[in-house]
Amino acid sequence: MESNLKIPKELRKKIDNELQPGEYIRWVEQPIPRFLTTSSIVTFLFAIPWTSFSLFWMWKALGEKLPDLREGIQFQHLFALFGVPFVLIGLGMLFSPVWVWQAARKTVYLITDKRAILIQGGSSITIRSYLPEQLKDVYRKEKANGSGDVIIAVRQWKDSDGDQRSEEIGFVGVRNSQEVEKILKQLAQSTA
Repeated sequence: MESNLKIPKELRKKIDNELQPGEYIRWVEQPIPRFLTTSSIVTFLFAIPWTSFSLFWMWKALGEKLPDLREGIQFQHLFALFGVPFVLIGLGMLFSPVWVWQAARKTVYLITDKRAILIQGGSSITIRSYLPEQLKDVYRKEKANGSGDVIIAVRQWKDSDGDQRSEEIGFVGVRNSQEVEKILKQLAQSTA
């Protein structure tokens, strides 16, 4: 592994444990950590009215005054507590940019001489490995500065309502997406 990369120890251990004997790393990188992504902005913006309304509802349920518990707990105090889960959900959504940033710090992508590997950390670790024959439809979404996403696979499924859903899986937020795409396509051709 290159010495100038500052990959956290826990991720380095996961990389070392994942590599097979004789397998070497051709490229390794963590995604660019960003607070604001499209999904986190949408969630954050939705959370503002959600949380505001939840707090407003609780305030109205309390009779527009702070409870005086010296008089004992009254029905309106208990009724107002029903708003607490909604406020907590709203706070969680307001912090979605922080969760996205933390997830990026616990993720690492690597390409070896045998496969492409995505390691996504957190409270549990998700490791996805793609062999050369699974890299036939690689494409990239590039920004003006050359960074972007390199998509390896598109997972499709139907949700509980029967609606078609899809998820792009790949190296998201890499610094040089063209270089990464090139290395992945070379790996895909290595079995041809």
